[in-house]
Amino acid sequence: MSTDDRSRSLLRKKPIAEIEDETSGSKLFKSLGLWQLTAIGVGGIIGVGIFSLAGLVAHGSQTSPAVGPAVLFSFLIAGLASAAAALSYAEFAGMIPRAGSAYTYGYVALGEIIGWFIGWDLLLEYIAIVAVVAIGISGYFDAFLSGIGIHMPAWMTSTADEGKGGLVNLPAIFVCLLVTFILSRGTKAFGRFELVAVGIKVLLILFIIGLGVFYIDGENYDPFLPSGFGPVFAGAATVFFAVFGYDAMSTAAEEAKDGKKHMPKAIILSLIVAMLLYVAATLVLTGMQNYTDIDPTAGFASAFQSVGLPVVATIISVFAVLSILTVMLTFLLGVTRVWFSMSRDGLLPRWFSRTDRRGVPQRVTWIAGGAAAVFAGVFPIKQVADLTNIGILAAFIVVCVSVIVFRYTKPDEPRSFRLPLMPFVPAFGVLASGFLILQLHWETWLRFGVWLVIGLIVYFAYGRRHSLLNPASPRHEVLRRERQAE
Repeated sequence: MSTDDRSRSLLRKKPIAEIEDETSGSKLFKSLGLWQLTAIGVGGIIGVGIFSLAGLVAHGSQTSPAVGPAVLFSFLIAGLASAAAALSYAEFAGMIPRAGSAYTYGYVALGEIIGWFIGWDLLLEYIAIVAVVAIGISGYFDAFLSGIGIHMPAWMTSTADEGKGGLVNLPAIFVCLLVTFILSRGTKAFGRFELVAVGIKVLLILFIIGLGVFYIDGENYDPFLPSGFGPVFAGAATVFFAVFGYDAMSTAAEEAKDGKKHMPKAIILSLIVAMLLYVAATLVLTGMQNYTDIDPTAGFASAFQSVGLPVVATIISVFAVLSILTVMLTFLLGVTRVWFSMSRDGLLPRWFSRTDRRGVPQRVTWIAGGAAAVFAGVFPIKQVADLTNIGILAAFIVVCVSVIVFRYTKPDEPRSFRLPLMPFVPAFGVLASGFLILQLHWETWLRFGVWLVIGLIVYFAYGRRHSLLNPASPRHEVLRRERQAE
């Protein structure tokens, strides 16, 4: 093969017509309506961002200066960048309601090697997100037990890197395995659970805001910018984890009853609801308790403890655990569907795309859940959160670039939603995401780079040769005959 042929093979693009043929014969069951999709999106966005990361960024850490009450600005900056990407996702989701999300969009618009890198990126990112949320749940579970007089030994509730004398985070490991079991029961059951749990979550946050506003002390807002505006941007890069989730929800597009109609609406609705709640919640949190005293792992529990409401703190700890579970479920769903999609395309072994009678890819579900349990058990929350953010920011850049390219290369392709102010909105998404990536610590870049190098090795060793877009692929004719038979 000549150099030109190799270059063309790396940039071969997935035809939309071929994607529609795949989804028509998919073994994933179509069982999700608009409100279930919106609940999955809200469930993925709202959770550890409010209950853990808001307090962490406001309080500061060993590697990041305190942002204080200006954590509000961190959320707004991250939300603005996320909104530009959300509109790009909405346009693609209306055109291509297929499992895979950013992986599929990059594959269709920019070519196989770009799609591969984003898919490989999402595998790590989504697993790491599940781990971050599990660590957050562990913090609230520990706070709940402490509130009723039970103190778990430090060795089993934190890692060595957190400086608490810990060895492994057992509660975080347990909750990873629990959500893996729930997701393994099927998408229909998961959708019902998510709808109820998200309803409880929203009510809990409204309760926190409604009660907490009566305990705001204006003096806690002074100084509003304790370390200047610089750390606000670094804080935005960290809390960016809290303002996406619709991307993971879009991986379930193939299981939507009417993906082209409902996916764009669900993406936009979920982000609007989440941002309104985030703004109000951060104002209440930093108004109730001075940012220097906020517990970085259980912010609202410590805030209500500080104003003499330990019972409310206990209630928050209990329901925070339930509500944050929805985030884990959403992103675990996301990683399994991206993995399934890459396997179905031939870029990863077909073994991973096998589904059971309920349409669940059990193998990747349990592998991803087990990997998340390992991450949650041995790494501190800040390291894992930053790793997730660099991954999703990279994915957002690819999606924003893809929507611009596709609008001009395929202008007549039917779109159920067209984002406004093309190309300015997606271009802003590229610039904002790129800027936030630059705020992350160099160690995060190093870990991300190592993962991408591993991915490059896997692609050239297996994916490029077995891709269904490669006419010489060993799987090419076999799978085509199977699809025709279906």
